[in-house]
Amino acid sequence: MVPPRTSIWYRHARVYGTADEWQGPSSIAPMKPLILVTGGTGFVGRYVVREMLNYPVDVRIYARSSHGFNAARFERQIEFADGDVTNKDQLRGAMRDCQAVIHLVGIIEENRKENITFESVHTLGTENVVNVALETGVETFVHMSANGARFDGVSRYQSTKWAAEETVRAAGFRSWSIFRPSLIFGRPGPGQPEFCTQLFQTLIRPFPVWPVFGTGEYTFSPVCVTDVARAMASAAIAPPASNRSYCAAGPQTIPYSEMLDILGRATGINPRLKVRQPLWFSRALVAAISRTGLLPISSDQLEMLIEGNCCDPSAFVSEFSIQPTPFTEETLQYLNDV
Repeated sequence: MVPPRTSIWYRHARVYGTADEWQGPSSIAPMKPLILVTGGTGFVGRYVVREMLNYPVDVRIYARSSHGFNAARFERQIEFADGDVTNKDQLRGAMRDCQAVIHLVGIIEENRKENITFESVHTLGTENVVNVALETGVETFVHMSANGARFDGVSRYQSTKWAAEETVRAAGFRSWSIFRPSLIFGRPGPGQPEFCTQLFQTLIRPFPVWPVFGTGEYTFSPVCVTDVARAMASAAIAPPASNRSYCAAGPQTIPYSEMLDILGRATGINPRLKVRQPLWFSRALVAAISRTGLLPISSDQLEMLIEGNCCDPSAFVSEFSIQPTPFTEETLQYLNDV
């Protein structure tokens, strides 16, 4: 068994012996490659960290706070570095001796009072992480973007995600991978945002009828968080291809209105009457009320919702040997624990 030339083990043969001598995890010396996971305490981050522990590597988490993070849940010891992506000195300390970085830090809404904006986190934050990674000799960079990211996106979320991608592509890493997930579903940790959980709590469960923005026929290809995490971990260790982007999506294309029915049935709620609101009215309502906290959606999020979120996951599925998890009542049973 010989690791691919793109793998960390091959490139660090001076530590582990030549590639021809490599006999799998059991033959590796105690010293292991060190992988930094930014945002490793978040919804996706915890799954990525868990997947990383299936490999003979050491993991260091970089996050704003370790509060609420229980390292004892994992089978092996994990390092933790407190810090913010806006602070280069903290980043330099966190990246010391790292061979690869998985960059997951992102936000879905802003907090301008604390200067947490899409530009400061997605654009400038990624620039900081990339620049410090280059300074400290990191060779492999894995970045989580979002499906729909583009220069002229319908939201600043999308356009700042695109700017972050451009930074990664232009950096000159020996190996980089960008993942662009569709809507991610899966069991979240306490206090973590996850689309299906939020939709269930704010719409499915409390309302006797279900309001729908526009026609409700815009479509999604929900992807399971475990599938995304498995591919990202693999990309950091032994990427099947270097320097490319992957659309991460599930095996189905589902209209939003049908998603509501699936979520309801998963939690024992029969499909309810749907009241479709004209888009002009929906936009005006969200713009007027969202800042009060009475609506769990912003104007940017509304535009991304009605745009839909589908893409072709062929490369993601084939290159990482993913068996896509379907979006079904069975795979959504975690909602019953909410």
